[in-house]
Amino acid sequence: MPCVELNQLPNHARLWIFAAERPLSTTERDHLLSTVDAFLEQWTAHGIPLTAARDWRYDHFLFVGVDEQASGVSGCSIDALMHSLKQLEVDLDVKLLDYAPVIYKHGVSIERVSRDRFSELARFGEVTLDTPVYDNTITSVGELRSGHWEGPAANSWHARAFFST
Repeated sequence: MPCVELNQLPNHARLWIFAAERPLSTTERDHLLSTVDAFLEQWTAHGIPLTAARDWRYDHFLFVGVDEQASGVSGCSIDALMHSLKQLEVDLDVKLLDYAPVIYKHGVSIERVSRDRFSELARFGEVTLDTPVYDNTITSVGELRSGHWEGPAANSWHARAFFST
């Protein structure tokens, strides 16, 4: 099935968010998106085409969504997606599959730091419960639409992990 727009997927659609470790140039972004589009156009699970979408935000974040109720995603099909993204990491010399860092907004820039560093920043008040953070652990398009991806640290797992409340 051809790719659809992310906003066309239902709330229950599965979502993966991949964060580039640095902003991508226009050329890099174009390569990433054309590669992902080509992958999604032929993405199948046990030979059945998947209804999938992608989006690119803030020069850092790749969203890939799939309607699992339309056709189930298999472990092999997820592995194929990850393999494609691992190849893009090599092609672009940028990490996409590392979920360990904390990603937050500092002024107009997006920062990516280790969890230990974010904890230190919180301890010294350099980031607060009001600091905008990105929760790349959400797993559905509905969570994205409900504002669970981007918002103040107070409204995410960051509050429990890094701030005494």
